[in-house]
Amino acid sequence: MRFPNGWVGGAALVLGPVLLLVGTLLRSPFNFFFPDQLRAVVEHPGLMKAAYTAFLAGNVVMWAAVAFLVQRIGEKRPKWAAWGGMLVTVGLFERTFHAGVDQAAFSATRSLGVEGATELVAQGYSELHLFSFLSFTIMFGWYVLAIGAYRSGVLGPVRAAALAAMGLLPLGVLKGTEALSIVGTVGLCVALVPLGVQAIREQPRPTRRNVLMAVPVAVGLGALAFVSTLG
Repeated sequence: MRFPNGWVGGAALVLGPVLLLVGTLLRSPFNFFFPDQLRAVVEHPGLMKAAYTAFLAGNVVMWAAVAFLVQRIGEKRPKWAAWGGMLVTVGLFERTFHAGVDQAAFSATRSLGVEGATELVAQGYSELHLFSFLSFTIMFGWYVLAIGAYRSGVLGPVRAAALAAMGLLPLGVLKGTEALSIVGTVGLCVALVPLGVQAIREQPRPTRRNVLMAVPVAVGLGALAFVSTLG
């Protein structure tokens, strides 16, 4: 059995791009740069929390979407699949790292205020770390993956170009939304959501036993999620 399978991969191909687009649109009313993002967190905490949470969730879900897409590409173009999958996955790790810094900065606004948090972020903005040397993967990986998807026949020219548009999405800590952010996430939806729907439709219908087993599993996972918040 391959992992992720069609159910997991198909669901990820749908949910990942949609969550990224939702997060991008929710923070679109506010200026792109980090001082304005921090100010928006104080003035509109619920909206900004939803925006950044949706974007982070989409970014995490995308690992399964990319892995499933790489499986499809690898059937005909294994080298393109390997390089594209590796580069994009590292880029997803980097965006997740950025999200952790974002969360720390949001917390700083509660103790230091907007000005104090802004100064704190500005002081450490150019500090070198592991991902400083891997930032190119966030953008470049999508171009490689899109070429592989096109050359393997998994995506046609239009949807492959839409996938490549994800490489236009700005990167870095506390980055808001600009026009290219919307272009990139809409392109991702155009490229991958239909493929996800197709993958799900190809799966056998779940049996009654499968459905009944899913209920206690879901309850158990929910309980574990709650326990995880207790520290």
